[in-house]
Amino acid sequence: MNVLLVLLAFWVPGLVFGAAVRLRGWTLAATAPLLTFGVVALGVPVLGGLGIRWTMLAVALWTLVLAVVGFGLAFAARRLRARRHPDWTVEELPKLPLRDHVVMAAGVAAGLVVGAVAFLRGTNGINTVQQGWDAPFHGNLIRWIAEHGDARPSTVGTIANLPHQTNYFYPDTYHALLSLVFGKGGLTMMPTLNLAALAVVFTVPVGVAALCRVWGMPALGTAAAAAVTTWFSAFPYDSLWRGPLWPYVAGVALIPAMLVLARYLLKPDGATGPVALGVGVAGLCGLHTSLVFVLGAYFLLILLAVLLRYEKIDWRRSAPTLIATAGLAIALGVPLVLPSLYNASGVTSAHWPTEATLAGGLGETLTFSPMSEFPQWWVGVPAFIGIVLMVRHRRMLWLVGAYVVFGGLFMVSVSLESNLVRSVTSVFYNDHWRIAALVPLAGAVAFGEFAHTFVAWLVRKTQPRVKLKPVALTGVAVLLLVVVLGGLSGGGYVGRNAVRLAARYQDGPTVSKAEEAAYAWLAQHTVPGERVMNNKADGSAWMYALSGVTPVEWNFYGAGPGTTAAYLSDQVDQVGTSPRVRRDLTDLRVRYVIQGKGLATATAIQSAGVARIAEGPMFHVVFRNSDATIYEIAGQSGVAVAPALSTSHGE
Repeated sequence: MNVLLVLLAFWVPGLVFGAAVRLRGWTLAATAPLLTFGVVALGVPVLGGLGIRWTMLAVALWTLVLAVVGFGLAFAARRLRARRHPDWTVEELPKLPLRDHVVMAAGVAAGLVVGAVAFLRGTNGINTVQQGWDAPFHGNLIRWIAEHGDARPSTVGTIANLPHQTNYFYPDTYHALLSLVFGKGGLTMMPTLNLAALAVVFTVPVGVAALCRVWGMPALGTAAAAAVTTWFSAFPYDSLWRGPLWPYVAGVALIPAMLVLARYLLKPDGATGPVALGVGVAGLCGLHTSLVFVLGAYFLLILLAVLLRYEKIDWRRSAPTLIATAGLAIALGVPLVLPSLYNASGVTSAHWPTEATLAGGLGETLTFSPMSEFPQWWVGVPAFIGIVLMVRHRRMLWLVGAYVVFGGLFMVSVSLESNLVRSVTSVFYNDHWRIAALVPLAGAVAFGEFAHTFVAWLVRKTQPRVKLKPVALTGVAVLLLVVVLGGLSGGGYVGRNAVRLAARYQDGPTVSKAEEAAYAWLAQHTVPGERVMNNKADGSAWMYALSGVTPVEWNFYGAGPGTTAAYLSDQVDQVGTSPRVRRDLTDLRVRYVIQGKGLATATAIQSAGVARIAEGPMFHVVFRNSDATIYEIAGQSGVAVAPALSTSHGE
């Protein structure tokens, strides 16, 4: 039931809007999650600006409003075209026999099964806490939006230890969508986060199948491409355990859907393409602003392919579509991107050390195994052969170009340190892991090209010698490919990818089950408005997301210097001798202090004042288990019933 609720949240708004603007078939199925995020991204500032609370009902009505507008635009554009250009007809995709659709669906199903098995094995169950550095921020943000009913980024600075900072920005479309289902149908925080990540994994096979379909790959190649989308470690698994980068993963997973819609630029169908692309751009901007640059690179490569006549276009018919698409993308995307300038310096100043030699980076790129100690030979080598075949067959050369661009960018970022490399990769936090996630898309499609070509060659060579019909021979060849590559890869690298995921899905070290029990105790013994003093370096940043308990320190970075939270982190153990500590604790309504055993990282800087606390006259132990201790501060019992006071020197 829970997984169905999350899947409905991902697909239903987009299905409604996409159907209204005349998307159909594989295209509609693949682009629905993208359009859902677009609808949400546009709804956040509009509903928030109008003072409408962010609820499932409000978003449902907003979806219907956009669907009606989209339908009106699509209908008007078709009528106008019919009146002004009655000789123009829409170039439909070639009709496929049912058998081909079944083959493609089988490939998608295979990709879904491999992805689901790898994910569920790696996460050790949907209730397991992700132990990564960024995870509690995402959980806190979802609960904050759900409880406050306002998803505008300018209203969520508190959870970043930046209260009342109205120019604070973090792309929160992903969190805004999940806030609608959090708490519904028994969905607690970790099932919400984990099932959403699984839903993102599910979007990839569907998106790649639609991508191959609209750009002309045969059904067998399409099925093979969709089937292996969930084999590659670099995406989606590495970005799910490392970080985790949940919104970025969602955005990268939806790039294929944007490339499906890009076909409307070359084969226009009234307002369908511009409207869908405009809303899709808004969705990607709302998920992660760096994806705008990824999308820009793809569209420039498609334009280059058109100019070199590798892709056909009727400029006269496509010109209105191109102009309308550019206008809508700017109008809908720019307002969502501009606030990100607040944090631009923090993004571009990030630095990650090199992790490979230039030759090593090249090898990882050629085998589609970025950031892997051992290459994924059984998918990487066929994929590289497929790249060569795509060039020979002149199929989607712009995607080959993307492989060269993003693969080359990864290669230099993982192996070289220079100002030029840092400048080029700055929008990705100068992080080669994020760039690595962009490489497998070309690998999956190229694998499909290899599979289609290999099977066709094998059938052609064996048919004169074997008394079987071509269909039967094709089935045998496919079965051979599945047995050999699937068997040698361990069922699509399920075990390998599950092990990588499991590195961050354990009982600790950041948050253990025992620490979760301590947060649950606090939830039962605190009242709304009351805060709990905590150590910024341990897992207590999770206690708001998991149990609804408000911490003083919201994340592992800690509050900024000069704030009340930072002062208390250093001096809270002096409450018996410092009037300021006592006053600050009272102002923030702090009655309890929690110490957790686990740390976010081995080198995390602890809150010195919290770490020094021991049982004594000022600190009475009220809860203790193997991994957590909760103290009640002497003289603070009255804050549980006192009204919260504002503080002029920050939180």
